[in-house]
Amino acid sequence: MSNAHPFRVLRAKRLWTVNGVIVGFVALLFTVFYVGANIDPAGHLHKLPVGLVSADEGAKVGDKQTDLGAQITQSIKKSSQGGDRIDWKVMDEEEMREELGKGKLFGALVVPRDFTSTVAALTGPGVAGKPVRPTLTVLTNQSAGSVGSSMARQATTTAAQSASAQVGEQLTAQAELPAAARLLLADPAVVQVEDGHPLDSHSGLGLSAFYYSLVLVVCGMLAANVLSGQVDHALGYTHSDMGPLRVHNPLLRATRVQTLAISSTLMIGLSLLMGSLALAGAVGIMGMDASHLPLLWLFSVCTIAVVGIGGLGLLAVFGTPGMLFITIFYIAMAVPTSGATVPLQALAGFYRVLGEFEPLRQITGAVRSILYYDAQADAGLARGWVMLGVGLAVAGLFGFGVTRFYDRKGLHRIPADEEPQPVLARA
Repeated sequence: MSNAHPFRVLRAKRLWTVNGVIVGFVALLFTVFYVGANIDPAGHLHKLPVGLVSADEGAKVGDKQTDLGAQITQSIKKSSQGGDRIDWKVMDEEEMREELGKGKLFGALVVPRDFTSTVAALTGPGVAGKPVRPTLTVLTNQSAGSVGSSMARQATTTAAQSASAQVGEQLTAQAELPAAARLLLADPAVVQVEDGHPLDSHSGLGLSAFYYSLVLVVCGMLAANVLSGQVDHALGYTHSDMGPLRVHNPLLRATRVQTLAISSTLMIGLSLLMGSLALAGAVGIMGMDASHLPLLWLFSVCTIAVVGIGGLGLLAVFGTPGMLFITIFYIAMAVPTSGATVPLQALAGFYRVLGEFEPLRQITGAVRSILYYDAQADAGLARGWVMLGVGLAVAGLFGFGVTRFYDRKGLHRIPADEEPQPVLARA
């Protein structure tokens, strides 16, 4: 046993360089993912889906049968051909409401049934009295994400104002009109903004699904870290410090596969507890608006179990560095690409690709479906279940496959009381 002062370890260059590389890498990685993904959403905007609806029935303007609604939709589509920021989807009103109710549209622009007839009335006699201006309705969809909904609102409002000006220019050029009518027709339409898919007040402005999903992921990854250590301690492979006390259990030799199986069984059992408490805390204590509670509970339990088993597999394969990989995969890369705050359509291509397989996006989509979209399968719920199944299969194959390889190669674990004493490199 050396009598050297413990602070001597601070003179070891390796202690500084190795840990400096690790923590520096983590700091840079989190910055790149969190700041980089959100630094310029407007500049990266690509094909944000927005509905374009004309319910206009048309009317006679002068001596000509006219459908201004059809003209407006054609004009908006034509003006957008040179760019790809907004994906205008022409559809009927029923289809538009259905798509908003599944979170597949971030907003919509609606031309009402009486648009042309109301415009025509402005050109008739008595227009200077009490004119009724036609309305173009902009619908938002906060349930699909507040940033995406805001972008859609800006695009649809700009398109509606431009369409109104074009209609006015067309009408004033067709006939001789009084000065008052010309002034009114220069910009005839009123742009009215409404919520296309209203949420309850305790829905976090459309973010409750994201934060609840994040809770489930964090529960799974932290539980994996806790259970991995506790199983090692229970088997006698490691010490456990309880305040000033160090506890060491008798050794129960187990293969790496057996150890992973034990911790995974614990994870499955305890996910029932964690999922129940997460739901009770969110809905029962904090008052989060939620329906389909049995389904939400089941999905919560399964999510925690799958994330936890994935984390346990990483810890079993990589050991202590496994927690770093867990943090990077489930948090660093997952949160910015979840599509919950900034839509995937407003991220750079690299982050969009990550969002296709990162678990938090799939989990958030399923929870959104349960909370906001009446648990419709094609609103994200089916994809969420499929991705949980795929994640469980991948985690099981990777974790048990690699640990079985370790066992077959004789890379057995060393009990705590047989561990060789580390040799400190000279400074």
